[in-house]
This record gives sequence, C-alpha cells and structure tokens, in this order.
Amino acid sequence: MFPREFFHYCPRCGAKQAAPPADNSLQCAACGFLYFFNPAIAVAGFVSGPDGLVLFIRRAKEPAKGKLALPGGFVDSGETAEAALRRETREEVNLELTELSFLCSQTNRYHYRDVTYPVLDLFFVAGAERTDSVAALDGVASFQWMAPRSVALDEVAFPSISKALVLLRERRPIAPRQPRSGG
Repeated sequence: MFPREFFHYCPRCGAKQAAPPADNSLQCAACGFLYFFNPAIAVAGFVSGPDGLVLFIRRAKEPAKGKLALPGGFVDSGETAEAALRRETREEVNLELTELSFLCSQTNRYHYRDVTYPVLDLFFVAGAERTDSVAALDGVASFQWMAPRSVALDEVAFPSISKALVLLRERRPIAPRQPRSGG
C-alpha cells in the first residue's frame, strides 16, 4: 500500500473521507485541508578509492537483504543532499567523503513494513578521504571494492541503483584518483 491509502480521515479536522486519495493529494471536503503526498528523498554515492574501484555494500536488512547497494540513505528534514550523503556514508561505512559530483536522479519504490514509499534517489560520484578506515557498520553486512563494469545488475538491490550504474558505465570510465599531497 502507498502512504496515501492509509488516509481515511482528515489529519486536520478528523472528518471521514469518502475514499482514500486517488492521486498525490488529499483535499478534505469538510474543512478544505490540502495535503500533498510527495516522494521521500534519498541519496547514494559511487565512492571511488585511489585505485578507481567503487565501494559496494551488501545490505544487512530488508528490503533487498543480501543484495548489492551503495552507501547512502534518506535525507533528513533541513539537510542538503550532500550533507545527507556524507552523514550516511560515515554511519554505514566509516568513510569521510571528499569531492562530490551529481550523477543523476532516479525514481524508486521502497517497500518497508507493509508500506510502499515513493522515493526520489539522488546519485553522486564521490571520493573518500582515506579508504583504510572503511568498516561495515549500520545496516551493512559487508562491503567490497569493485569495478563498476564487473557488477552484475541482477545482484543490485534496487532498479534505481541499476539505472544509475548503467549511466555511470556509459558516461566515462572511473579513473584512479590521485592521492592528495600533504601540505
């Protein structure tokens, strides 16, 4: 079920609705309250190491437990996409990101606890400050550095990640990053 299907009563006045909203908004006939069902926003990063390989994680939890994914997660209120990706990457794999560049956006559906959430996934290409600190933390069963072209699309957790991966493969090969010089 989509979130809109749970709205049988107006959240403002409590009036029973004739039917669940059929589109992306709810307008109460009793009080005129108007509510829009917008997608959740999530971020994910193709994080490359100095050798040009990209960090993929194995999901430790449903949905898509055991499948390949990228470091990332949902954007919190008041948080930019870039800040969310940096936070999620720290929380999931203990890495600090350096440069970030936007790759693409993809739509997604995230099924969790009997609700299917519409999601807009924002994908970035990023580098990591140091890769020796990587660890499988929150929601991550394991991790693996892989060449993007070697990843089997049927092993990827969500169609949005598969589409972004295909786009990344078509755009350009990921070149090894040059280590930063100290100074």
